[in-house]
Amino acid sequence: MSKRHQLNAMAAKVNQQTDVARKSFMTGDSFQNFTARVGLGTANQNSGSSYGVTFVSRNRIQMEAVYRSSWLAGRAVDCRAKDMTREGIEFNSVMPPEEKDKLSRAFERLQIWKGLCDNEKWSRLYGGSIAVMLIDGQRPETPLRLDTIGPGQFKGLLVLDRWLVQPSLESLVTEYGPDLGKPKFYTVVADAQALINQKIHYTRVIRREGVELPYWQRIAENGWGQSVLERLWDRLIAFDSVTSGTAQLVYKAHLRTYKVEKLRDLIALGGKSLEALLKNIDMIRQFQSNEGLTLMDASDTFETHQYSFSGLSDVIDKFGEQVCGAVETPDVILFGQSPGGLGNDDDSVRIYYDGIKADQDSALRPGVTTLCDVIARSELGKPLPEGFAFDFVPLWQLSDTEKADVGAKDTESVVRAFDSGIVDRGTALKELRQSSNTTGLWSNITDEEITEAENEPPPVPGEKDLIDEPENQGQKAKPESGQDE
Repeated sequence: MSKRHQLNAMAAKVNQQTDVARKSFMTGDSFQNFTARVGLGTANQNSGSSYGVTFVSRNRIQMEAVYRSSWLAGRAVDCRAKDMTREGIEFNSVMPPEEKDKLSRAFERLQIWKGLCDNEKWSRLYGGSIAVMLIDGQRPETPLRLDTIGPGQFKGLLVLDRWLVQPSLESLVTEYGPDLGKPKFYTVVADAQALINQKIHYTRVIRREGVELPYWQRIAENGWGQSVLERLWDRLIAFDSVTSGTAQLVYKAHLRTYKVEKLRDLIALGGKSLEALLKNIDMIRQFQSNEGLTLMDASDTFETHQYSFSGLSDVIDKFGEQVCGAVETPDVILFGQSPGGLGNDDDSVRIYYDGIKADQDSALRPGVTTLCDVIARSELGKPLPEGFAFDFVPLWQLSDTEKADVGAKDTESVVRAFDSGIVDRGTALKELRQSSNTTGLWSNITDEEITEAENEPPPVPGEKDLIDEPENQGQKAKPESGQDE
């Protein structure tokens, strides 16, 4: 036997042993009992279940109809978008307070947070949206160059949803970075409210997607995501069906029946006999009240039937919980009330706010960073200083009493550290100003005051003790015992 045949025989033997080993240790992905028809793939009703793609995000008219007509769908779209943008940002940078105030006023005057909120809302509703930075005197199809922005050139944001722009699917971004593979240009359609038929470079827009999709599904959506309502669709229909069905039961909550002997014969005969029956029914309806009497024949029977609504509230609550889970929003936020209408579910709200903070850092921060630089050049006439930073204002706010308590404790801790000589005066001022992000106190400590404190000469040993003990000042040292004064 040749060497080649020997190798082939050895390989076949190894494959055979591998197959045997695989068969010996093969396990199923789920529990199955074919005799009892339990488990998936055992010819039961559950095995016939599957998942399909509805593509409701592509139906713009349907999305707009449900957004306009269903309050729950509207809140599912709006709540998270509003919470991501309602508190704004706070600047943590070495900047004069007047410059920080000027930037904050520019954000308010140009309605930047409203534009970012709308951009977030329409991306959640339609699956995609862009906010165009309007810079006067610059061509929108050219790349954004921050150094060319002059004073007063930035005019705000123009929000365009996915149906108002056509992305350049044949021309994609090739530069390495987070925008790699995304459309390089967006052409505004003729039905838009502004910038009609103009081409916009991707560096001039803040792009947002609803629910991000896998690659091939994203290709099918022209590079966009899907509406947040698409995953919610079946749960939304189920919840509305339960509430609407419950409302219909109200009309049948109190039924009255009236048994008439030989009613069919009276209806068949018609004439005066039927008219007399109907007149009798009208008389009963007229006089049947809290103080009235019901007059009927001795052979007739009058009965009332009432429907019990016990258990319906629990069913509605369970369907509501599924809706909350689908949109990642607690019921106290989505429905505007705590479970059962009592108490306050602080834990779920804190978890929700933590999710909002994560979305702000991952989705909003890049665009807001660019906006800060653009607004600084337009309002201040200069770029942002080195080391510029900002934080999103926390949604979970302390009460005035809690802020005062925290501020007093922080101030006391800093003063003790300074008095004991652990830190110098400059460091103490820095710590006090940094605590203003939480307490609101000591926010007016300027950089000049900190620099002046840092340049102060160190205190002479023993001098600080004399300063800290004013009772020793102006007094002579007391004589020791046994000595004359």
